[in-house]
This record gives sequence, C-alpha cells and structure tokens, in this order.
Amino acid sequence: MEWFQKSKEDLIPELNTDLEKGLSENEAKQRLEKYGPNELKEEVKQSMLSKVIAQFKDFLILILIAASMVSFIVGEKVDAVVIIAIVIVNAALGLYQEGKAEKALEALKKMAAPNAKVLRDGNVTVAPANTLVPGDIVLLETGDIIPADLRLIESSNLKIEEASLTGESVPVEKDANAVLAEDASLGDRFNMAYMSTVVSYGRGKGVVVGTGHNTEIGKIATMIQTYEDESTPLQRKLNQLGKTLGTITLLVCAAVFGLGLLQGRDVLEMFMTAISLAVAAVPEGLPAIVTIVLALGMNRMVQRNAIVKKLLAVETLGTTTYICSDKTGTLTQNEMTVVKAYTDGKIIEVTGIGYEPKGEFKVDDQIFNINESVNTNTLLSIGILCNDAKIDKTEDGYRVLGDPTEGALVTLAGKAGMTKEEINNKYPRIEEIPFDSDRKMMTTFHENFVPNKVVSFTKGAPDIMINKSNYIYQNGQVLPFTDELKAQVLDINSKFSREALRVLAMGFRLYDSLPQNTSAENIERDLIFVGLVGMIDPPREEAKEAIRKCKNAGIHTVMITGDYKETAFAIAKQLGMADSEDQAIMGKELDNLSDEELRELVKEKRVYARVSPEHKVKIVDALKANGEIAAMTGDGVNDALALKKADIGVSMGITGTDVAKNTAEVILTDDNFASIVAAVEEGRIIYSNIKKFVFFLLSCNIGEVLIIFLSLLFGFQVPLKPIQLLWLNLVTDSFPALALGMEKGDPEIMDMPPRDPNEPILDKGMLRALLIQSIAICIATIGAYIWGMNKYGTENLTMARTITFATLITAELLRAYSSRSLNHSIFHIGVFSNKAMTRSTLLSFILLLVVIYVPFLQPIFDTFTVGLADWLMILLFSFIPLVFGEVYKVIVNKK
Repeated sequence: MEWFQKSKEDLIPELNTDLEKGLSENEAKQRLEKYGPNELKEEVKQSMLSKVIAQFKDFLILILIAASMVSFIVGEKVDAVVIIAIVIVNAALGLYQEGKAEKALEALKKMAAPNAKVLRDGNVTVAPANTLVPGDIVLLETGDIIPADLRLIESSNLKIEEASLTGESVPVEKDANAVLAEDASLGDRFNMAYMSTVVSYGRGKGVVVGTGHNTEIGKIATMIQTYEDESTPLQRKLNQLGKTLGTITLLVCAAVFGLGLLQGRDVLEMFMTAISLAVAAVPEGLPAIVTIVLALGMNRMVQRNAIVKKLLAVETLGTTTYICSDKTGTLTQNEMTVVKAYTDGKIIEVTGIGYEPKGEFKVDDQIFNINESVNTNTLLSIGILCNDAKIDKTEDGYRVLGDPTEGALVTLAGKAGMTKEEINNKYPRIEEIPFDSDRKMMTTFHENFVPNKVVSFTKGAPDIMINKSNYIYQNGQVLPFTDELKAQVLDINSKFSREALRVLAMGFRLYDSLPQNTSAENIERDLIFVGLVGMIDPPREEAKEAIRKCKNAGIHTVMITGDYKETAFAIAKQLGMADSEDQAIMGKELDNLSDEELRELVKEKRVYARVSPEHKVKIVDALKANGEIAAMTGDGVNDALALKKADIGVSMGITGTDVAKNTAEVILTDDNFASIVAAVEEGRIIYSNIKKFVFFLLSCNIGEVLIIFLSLLFGFQVPLKPIQLLWLNLVTDSFPALALGMEKGDPEIMDMPPRDPNEPILDKGMLRALLIQSIAICIATIGAYIWGMNKYGTENLTMARTITFATLITAELLRAYSSRSLNHSIFHIGVFSNKAMTRSTLLSFILLLVVIYVPFLQPIFDTFTVGLADWLMILLFSFIPLVFGEVYKVIVNKK
C-alpha cells in the first residue's frame, strides 16, 4: 500500500515513531546511516577523456585517420598533418555538444529546503534538511519549503503550492485525516506533502515517509539520469550518410587499387591514389560547416527569444510534428484573473489579464459604471476586505503575496480604483474567522462600512453560501432569498463552472456591535447573499495566434497538464487546440492501456488532464513510437522527465524552474509560447539550407571521385594531389557552403506540412540533380586536364594539374550561386542577393590565387604560375557545371 492509502494510526508501527515526541536523536542518527542523507546523489560524470574519445568514433573520421597514417608511413608528411588537423578540429567542435543530466540534478538539489523544523526527543529543533530520516516529525508553516515527502498527520487550513510538481494552477487544500484510494493521482493526494513544494497558507505537521531518491522529486532525478540522450533526426541522417559514403569510399579505393595493380602501376603510387580517392570522397568540411551553420541559427534564434542549448536541436525544431505543452504558465498566464461577476441580476464581464489592476467592467458588451451600482461596490468590497493577500508591483510586473485566488479579488477591486491599504484603513478589520477546508468559507468583521454598525463579510463555496443565505442584496435593498431566486443564482453558478471558472460567492450580515459569540456556527448563517465572482488562469493571447500558425504548418498542439479536465478543456477550446470534450482524457485512464492502445489514442486526443510525470513520458513515448517528432514545452519540475525524453525539450526562461531549464534543449526567454513557433520556422529554414550545402559539397566530392577514377581508367596520371583535394574540400568549398547556410527562408515555409522525419537529406530529385552536377564537374575538370597536358606535355604534369586545380575551384565557386535554389534560376532569386555568398566566393578565389602565385606555397600545393591565356580556358571550362545546373532546373520545372 502507498502512504496516502494508510491512516495516521497505521504510520506508527510501520515507521516506529512517536507522533507526539518524534524520534530520539540516537534513533535519527542510526536511521541516517541506514537510509543515507536526504539529498539527491549524482551519478558518475563522463570524463573529459571519454568525451574526447567519443568524437573519434565516426566512420568518416576513422577513414581519415587511416588515410593520415598511411600518408605518414609513405612519406607524405604534409598531407598526414593536414588530415589529422581536420580530425582534431572536428573533435574540438564536437565537444561543444550539450545534454548534461548532472545540471538538471544540481538544480533539483537546489530546490530542496536547506533547513526544517523537526520534532526530536519531544522538542522542536531546526535541523539541516539533509539529516531528515523516515519517521521524523516535521512542522509546517506558511512559506516553508517541504523538506521531504511527508504523510500529513495534522492540517489546519493547510494549502500547498504544487504547480511546479503537478501543474495545479492554485494551491491544493490538504486534509491530514483523508485516506485515499489506490488510483489517487499525484495532484489528488490531499494527505501528502511533497519535497520542494511550498506551504502557501495555514500550518501542519507530517511524518517523513520518503527521503532523497525515494521522494517524488528524487524519482524524477533518477529517471533524468536513466534516460540517455537520443540522437536527433539530423544526427541520424548525417551518420547514415557518413556510413554510406565511407562504405562506398572503401569499395572504390579497393577497386581503384586493384585496377592500378592490374595495369602494372607502382604499389606506392597506387597507395597515394587510394588516399587521394579517400580524401576526395570524404566531405571533410561537412561536420564543421553543419556545426557553424547551426551555431549561426542559434544566434538568430536568440534574437527571436529562444536560447538553444544543443546545436542539433536547432534543426530538430524544424521537423516537429507535435508540440506537447504544459498548461500552467506556458499556455496560460499563471495568474488567476476574475473574468466574470454576477450581482443584482447582471452578469458583468471583466477585462484585463493577470494581477495588474487595469481593466473594464462590461454588461452586454457595454461599459458598466460600477460607481453607480451599490451591489457591485459591495461585492468588490467583500472581495478585497475578506482577504489576506497583497499585490506588489515589481520591476518584472505585478505579483501576489498569498493565495492566488485572493490575489485575483484584490486585482478585481483595483480595477475599480480600490486599493488594499486605503480600504483596510477605511473599514478596519476587528475580528475574523479563518478559512477552513471543512467549512469552505472565510469571514471577517469590519467597522464603518455601514454607519453605527459592524458588518461581517463572508466568502466561500457557492453551494454552501447559497444554502446559508436567507436574504439577497438587490439594487441596494435586502430582499428575501426565495427558492426562485436561489435557482437563478445556482443556474449562473453552473454556467460559470461549465466555462471552467473557479467560482466564489460573497455575502454579509449586519450587527449593532461585535457579537460575543463569533463562532462560525453562529455567524455564518442567515447571510445576505450579494453575488458571485468567476476566475480562471487565463490563456495567453499570443498563444492563440501561435497555435493557429502551428495548424497552418501541419503541427499538432497538445495540452498535458496536472489540472482538472474541465479547466484544461476550456482553456484548450479557447486556444483552438480542441473542439470536442471527446478529445480530452484523464491521466488515470492511461494506466490500463497497452502500448498499442496508447499509440492509437494519442492520434486523437489533444488534452490530457490530472497527469503524473510518468504519464507525460508515456504520451511522448507513444508519439515517438508513431514516428512523430515530439517537442515538449513546460516550466515545472513535473515537466523535466518529458522534457528530457522528448525529441525537443522547451522550457520557459522566466517562470521555468532551474530543473526544467537545465533539462530542456531550448529556453524561451520571454515565456511566450509564440516564440516556439518562431523557433520552429527558423529550424525549417536551417534544414532547408543544410540540404542545399550538403548537395553542394557532395556533388563536388562525387565529381572528384569520378575525376580520379576515370583518369585512372583512361591511363592518365592522377590529375589532383591529396593536398589539393584537401584545400578544395576544406577551404574553397567551405566558405560558399557557409553562405548557403545563411540563405533566407521561403516566405511560405510555415504554410507547408512538416517533412517526413524519415525523409533522407538527399531525396530522389536532389539525387538526380547531384548526379547531373557531378558529371558536369567531371567533364569540365577532365577536359581542362586533357587540354593542359596537350599544351604543356605529360612530362610537365605540375602545369596540367594547376590548370585542373584552378578549373575545379572556379567551377565550384560559380556553381555555388546555382545551388542557392534547387528549383529557381539564379536570375529569379537574384545573382547577388545573398551578400554572404558574394563575399565567400571572392575570398575563396583570392585564396586560390595565393596558393598559385605565392612562391613558397607552390611546392607545397604542387602549383605553378598560370598565364592569362590559361585563365581564359579555365573560365570556359568552369562555366560548364553552372550551365548544366541551370538548364536542368528549366527542364525539371517544365514537367
């Protein structure tokens, strides 16, 4: 049995404790040795050495390392040093990848209370929270952070703020005497208090039943540590591309080596040729370019209020098909707001959001002057006087000190020009009957509100208040509260409740002086009913527009919350997330479903209410099992597990707990759900650009392989040396590839459905274009090589190779402009509209001139000084791939 299923009497023998005296100090020490400290332990962190080694496990990197070793053995030390330098740079860039569970764990540890009031040897003492053990008796007061998981044994008007753990938008009333059923969800365990939550009202006493990793927050920490970081779609695609390229490279190298031996060529020469092929086939600059382009995307996202902690998460955002969002503080304001009131037969709508005292009162869409309504003034006065909350103005806005429900009533009165301090001074409180969860009412006594009278103001649950009222206040007069009038009020209460409003009723009584007997039984009866107020944690206006954009983009939005089903569905309907109540479901209904049933259910449901952290993970897992790319947004501790498990975890930056922020890959700096839509758009643009430069780089690599292979087949000497190929792949191609990564997105990019997560980087259309470009590069380069050999003779191979080298690089720089769009011509998109491309190609061309004309570099790169006549032929051959690419676009677009 769980602790919440047991009565207080059952705790004594099982925990071997004394509910009145607590444990002895000696017993506490023994138990501390047995159970360990009440803190979250970290798992062993990955060492820097193991992180470095992990960077060298990529298949392409292993091929390059092997090529470097062979180069060094055969005496090509410059080539060997350059290749190994590439490997080291890629490894250094890779070490910047994040995903550290230990940060989330450190944040969880910070949330624990540093000290606790504990009963030891019959005395109340303040002890470090990490010394608490099962069986300790802990005393709770308003403002205390719960230091461990407790089974409550006493509760007096006790309310605990559990939003960060359960998603509940208002403090939960606790009842130590309750004994609950086995299926009680985390948010419905009224006899429990959980580590890291906060006492917002009242006092209580509890016995420790869980410490450290045996607490609810400890379970979250354990699960965060357990879940391994999964590779992103881009990682998987690049890894697959790398393995495919690597396998093909090895096969081609082996075939060429064998062909050369059959032709009777020198073994050493064939070794170097095979190395040249390996260097040509592997896009050495690709990992670095992907990293840099993603980093640039991260910077752009910061400007759009989204901090991306993990580079590859930038691209994953663009593949998102489902956004699973917490409700409280993410889709809603996390500020209770009165939106409707009822008094004197009128339903009054109240505008304004949150705790800022700005808003209007309307009846039938017309401005309502509350100063002319005695009833409304009385209703607002009861709300602000029978109230212990305060609203403070801070640099970040307005915040409530006390119960959020009472804070909403203070703000309501503030919209009518009433201030807490002024009205309390005007009508001082002289006595009170505190709120009690059994009575569900609160009463305060005031002077001066009615001349020569004392008034008691009462607020509470509508059904109870109506039952205890015999009179009703209408148009400033006290009238009998007839059954017909009660039925009208109950009807309004039901209407408000169906709109998921939290409803409170207000009433009062008049006395000649303060009664001698101020007990609840004597005072809270024969009340004069004044009216109702309905409040809700309202949805963010900007979230509505963001969800509309998500729909246009083919992205499903789902609410996953610890709040009640009716409230959750009402908010979801207002936001446009759900249309029918059939799309909402309770968390406990998921418990008995098989994995297959859950996979089918998540296709239809859009609202999940009263869920536990485990439920959130189940939902995310089911979506991922369906092949969806799931993003999870949230701000509480209760969101951390799902944030970790989702393809993309998105945390709120302002209201988000440190746990959520450290677990997530993306943090929204303005807590605006709309910012995630901007991040998704940026992610789509980045992926589109990645496809462009992968196409650009690979077409060059395949072209290089064809050049070397066909040269060998035709009996030519290898036209390009490994150092030249490295220069081309790392320097010449890299700058234009980076410029392709900075292309602006298609304006309709958010009106397109998400791409298939299993879609390869190179689709069929791109593969055809890639083949055409590779053949064109091969034709142009071999053509230039043959022309060079004819002009300078085969004995002067350096001159022919220089012409070939210059032709290939110049062709690549011209072709980069064509690669900016796979569908539109360079004239349609504007030849020089991407200024980064213009600068990049100019820089690459200057560097080409440097390695050709600087004397001390010529022996390193095996180049010679090229004359003007040679340059004319180089340019002629260089335009061939550009022309091929543009003609191919015209042919494809006509189909």
